[in-house]
Amino acid sequence: MRKLVLAAAVSAASLGACSTAVEAVRGPQLAPIGYPAALVPTQQAYMAAPAMRTESTPASANSLWRVGARTFFGDQRARHVGDILTVRIDIDDRAQTQNTTQRSRSNDASTGVSNFFGLESSLGRAFPGGFDPAKMVGLEGETNASGSGSVNRSEKVSLTIAAVVTEVLANGNMVIQGRQEVRTNREVRELTVAGIVRPEDISSANSINHTQIAEARISYGGRGDISRMQATPAAQSLVERFSPF
Repeated sequence: MRKLVLAAAVSAASLGACSTAVEAVRGPQLAPIGYPAALVPTQQAYMAAPAMRTESTPASANSLWRVGARTFFGDQRARHVGDILTVRIDIDDRAQTQNTTQRSRSNDASTGVSNFFGLESSLGRAFPGGFDPAKMVGLEGETNASGSGSVNRSEKVSLTIAAVVTEVLANGNMVIQGRQEVRTNREVRELTVAGIVRPEDISSANSINHTQIAEARISYGGRGDISRMQATPAAQSLVERFSPF
C-alpha cells in the first residue's frame, strides 16, 4: 500500500513539474470551457435540452409573433439552473488603522523570619558577610513592553463578468458561479466569482452588483512569466515560513 501511495505521489510530482516546464516554454494555457463546477462544491441539476425544431414556425394569423417565441413583456431575468446573469464588480475599499501599546510593570517583595529552626547563629557563621534574618528573602522584578502597528490599504477593482446559475435553493435564492480568462502574450488574467443571490436583487437588465452577493468569493489574479518572476521562490518561501528568526 505504501508503495502505491509513494508511486502516486511521485507521478503527481512529475506531472506537476512537467506542467510547469511546459508552461515556462509555451506560456500559460487557457483552461477548457466547461460548466463551472469546481468553484463551489454543490450538487447541480442539469436541465434537459429543448427539442430542436426542424423548421421555423410560421407567424400566427394577423400577427407578427411566432408561436413559442419569447415574449417582450416576460421576465427575462435569470431564475433557473443554467441561466446567465451579469455580475458587476466595483470594489473601491480603503482601510486605515493605527495602534500603539505600552506596558510597564515593577514588582518588589521582601520577607524576613525571626526564627529558622534555631539555626540563625549557624547561618551567620556560614555567610562571612553577615546574615540578617529580617532580610532573608528578597525578590524584584521589572517588565517593559511596547509595540506599535499600522495598516493602510487601498483596493480598487472594476470588472464585469457573466455568471451561470448552478443551483436554486429551497427558499428561491440562487447559487451562481462565473469564470473568465483573458490571455495577453504570455500572461493569463483570471477572474472568478461565486456566491448566493436573491432573485429580487437582479435588475431588469439581468445584472447584479457584487455587494448584493452573499458568501461572495471573488478572485482576480494571473499566471504567466510576469507573475512567476514576481513570486517568491519556493525554497525561499519555505525557509521564511519555518524560520524562527
